[in-house]
Amino acid sequence: MSSIWRAILDLLARGEVKISSHGYDELEADGILALDIVDGARDAEVIEDYPDYPKGPCVLVLQQDRSGRPVHVLWGIPRGLTAPAVVVTAYRPDAHRWTPDFKRRTP
Repeated sequence: MSSIWRAILDLLARGEVKISSHGYDELEADGILALDIVDGARDAEVIEDYPDYPKGPCVLVLQQDRSGRPVHVLWGIPRGLTAPAVVVTAYRPDAHRWTPDFKRRTP
């Protein structure tokens, strides 16, 4: 398991979570509930790890909403801080840009 993801899960367990304004915009645009994202994080699978992301380390995970539909969520921790876990963005993956399991980008 990614060390960044482990830290994010620990923050989630302590309730130290923030959703960025961009994250809220994207959730609304795709009809995804914030509660589904936070509640579903424990069962998420890390797809890509970005330890050197300019705004702070983050991970792209595949998780599901309450109805079982796939959602990609970019979770991060602000650079130079140890908290909170931040939903940077979340979206429904495009079947044309991802493999059928939504775990790898298509060439």
